[in-house]
Amino acid sequence: MAIDKYELKKKHLTQLKEYQKELCLKPQLRHLFLELTLRCNEHCFHCGSYCGDIRQDEMSFEDYRRILDEVKEDFDIRKIQLCITGGEPLLRKDFFEILGYAHSLGYRWGMTSNATLIDRDTAHRLALTGMRTISVSIDGLEETHDRLRGMKGGYRRAMEGIRNLIDEDAFESVQVTTVVNHGNIGELDELFEIMDGLDIDSWRVIHLEPIGRALLRPEMMLTKEDYIRLFDFIQEKRRQGYPLEFGCSHYLGPEYEAEVREWYWLCNAGVYTASIMANGDIGACLDIERRSETIQGNIYKDRFSDVWHNRFEIFRRDFSRENQKCRECGHAGFCRGDARHSWDYDNMRPMVCMKDILF
Repeated sequence: MAIDKYELKKKHLTQLKEYQKELCLKPQLRHLFLELTLRCNEHCFHCGSYCGDIRQDEMSFEDYRRILDEVKEDFDIRKIQLCITGGEPLLRKDFFEILGYAHSLGYRWGMTSNATLIDRDTAHRLALTGMRTISVSIDGLEETHDRLRGMKGGYRRAMEGIRNLIDEDAFESVQVTTVVNHGNIGELDELFEIMDGLDIDSWRVIHLEPIGRALLRPEMMLTKEDYIRLFDFIQEKRRQGYPLEFGCSHYLGPEYEAEVREWYWLCNAGVYTASIMANGDIGACLDIERRSETIQGNIYKDRFSDVWHNRFEIFRRDFSRENQKCRECGHAGFCRGDARHSWDYDNMRPMVCMKDILF
């Protein structure tokens, strides 16, 4: 007899719930983010880290060499992906020196970039330095993209960068990421035609989050109707076989879990993922609000492995127990208070609850 889809999902989610409990006791470092800089040549209205024309102390090449050596000593780096991000990482003059050293040690690495600085020579140097994956931001059609990202000509330069990466033909994955908001959701169909015409490996669609600069633009947040439109769009394209997926944020409930992504949602912060910020601070996901209780250490006074093994408790506990509404929710065991990056740490509640929005 055929198993009802929702009963099967409930079974999977229950198994995942038990797995998460074990994972919080025995975390597995899989992704280590290195935020090379907060400087950026764009000024995106949705940036969670307020990147842009920023002047602050940044870690030196010697700092990165020491960290990379220590992580290799303390972990099996065959199980770890270095995720290089910023700001715009390529603004670092010693970018290739840092990543060349990581490559020489045997690290696997990928990057998030706006691609505006990736000419043919840079694409070739990225290949020689061992980059395996890259995610490039395209946040709408040309006029929309340039307006949202604060750079005239940014769309054209980013698309040239993508073509240079594809032409290099040396990377495991060239991905495009699009942040969908209330203003650009109407461009999804046209964007799909553009993405379908590129030889990219996947298109990752995420939604505007109530973090960083986006907090100043509440009118751009998605409505319930926008979310349904977005998820139905992704679901339809995936059924047609296109490599389109929703990002890693948020528990989506029985209707969309394992439909718009490859598998079920699990917040990676502090259990699979850690990050080292441009100033040396150690945290989990880089989108998490930077405050005293979320910063877990700093590389100038702490060894990263000690922080990973002995701290991060704030990210590994069940947030659904922190307020009454979550405790009484029938989905609490599956979402555990939802994503750590959209948690209101002052009022101890989730700022995004898909149960309230969708079902």
